[in-house]
Amino acid sequence: MTLPENRAPFDGMAPSANVGPKLDEPAPLFTARTTLGTCALEDYRGQWVVLFSHPADFTPVCTSEFIAFQNALPEFEALNCALIGLSVDSVYSHIAWLESIEAKFDVKITFPVIEDVSMAVSTAYGMIHERSSSTATVRSVFIIDPNGILKALTHYPLTVGRSVNELLRLLKGLQLSERESVAIPAEWQPGGEVLYNAPCLFNDAIKAHDGQAWYFRKVANDTGEQDEVTS
Repeated sequence: MTLPENRAPFDGMAPSANVGPKLDEPAPLFTARTTLGTCALEDYRGQWVVLFSHPADFTPVCTSEFIAFQNALPEFEALNCALIGLSVDSVYSHIAWLESIEAKFDVKITFPVIEDVSMAVSTAYGMIHERSSSTATVRSVFIIDPNGILKALTHYPLTVGRSVNELLRLLKGLQLSERESVAIPAEWQPGGEVLYNAPCLFNDAIKAHDGQAWYFRKVANDTGEQDEVTS
C-alpha cells in the first residue's frame, strides 16, 4: 500500500512559520497519514474537530496530555467532536510511543495522530514559531466547527501542558453560543448563567429592565430560556 505524503493546499504565498488560519475563516484543508491510516479534514464535515499539536513523542508533558485527552475522549464524542493529534515525528515513532503508553500506563490511544515530517500541515496552521528554539510544533489547539470553520485557537509553550477540562469548557461554550445566540461570560461553567449579546439598536438597548445594565444582561440558565436575573 502506498501512503500519501502529507499535503496542505498552496495558496500562492510563500510559507511563513508564524502565519496561520484566522478565526471564523475556513481551516486549512489537509490530507495526511496517521496512526489510523489516511486522514483528511474534509472527512470530518458534520462534526466538530479538536486538532492539537504536540512538540515531540516520548516526552513527559506530551505523554500526560495524551493520557488526559484519551480519558476525556467519551466527553468529546458526546459533543459530536473528534480529536486529532499531530507532531513532526514519523508515524513509526507515533506508533512506538502509543504502544509504550499503553504498556506503561494501561491507556490505549484510539484517536488518530498525524505524521507531519514535511511540516506541511504544521506550517499551514502556524504551529511552528519562527523564534522557537527548535522545529518542534508548539502546543497548539484548533477547534473547527462542522462546516470547517475555525472557531477557536490557543498556543501553549513547550513547557506547560494544556487543561483538557478547559478545552471541554471552551467547546461547550462555543456550541451553546452558536445554538442559542448568547455570549459566554468569564469563568462560566456548563449549567451556569450566560449573557445576551449586546444590542446593536437603541430601541433594543432601552428594553433592559430590573435595573440591569443594557450591555450586561444575564440569562438565568444555559438552555436559552428567556428568563433574566439581576446581578
